[in-house]
Amino acid sequence: MAKRKGTMTAYRYTECGLDNVIIDGISTTVDDAGETVLSIPNINGLHRAISQGIVSRRSSMTGKELRFLRTEMGMTQAEMAAMFHREPLAISRWERGETPFDSNAETLIRLHAIDVLDINLDASVSEISGWSIPTADEVPIEIDGTDPSNYHPRQLAA
Repeated sequence: MAKRKGTMTAYRYTECGLDNVIIDGISTTVDDAGETVLSIPNINGLHRAISQGIVSRRSSMTGKELRFLRTEMGMTQAEMAAMFHREPLAISRWERGETPFDSNAETLIRLHAIDVLDINLDASVSEISGWSIPTADEVPIEIDGTDPSNYHPRQLAA
């Protein structure tokens, strides 16, 4: 089937397990049947940009975002629990949103993710600590998808 170039669009990327990731500027194609087809190249780069969006956002992360980061870091709940001196059940409850997680633990998780995932973030520990403040709203993570070889969070694009 031949494909023809479509338009640039915004796409809610729920396949990563998060409801708040929007990829702006992703290209679509239209196949011979007239169906719009979406292709997301460089998934590893996209997931790294999502991770950067989570750790650099100036509000607390959700349980789903914690699970996303833990998975991207290649950690089990038990490994994360041991690293942060918690019971595995606590990590599970945080990820399911059953209990709020401690802002000090969140700061350490952000710092660990920055280290393990090699995220370049120009912020001090005290700044990052200030971002781990609980909020009622789920803040979107907007990813610039115009160049799939270089995905990056919109808030860091400037």
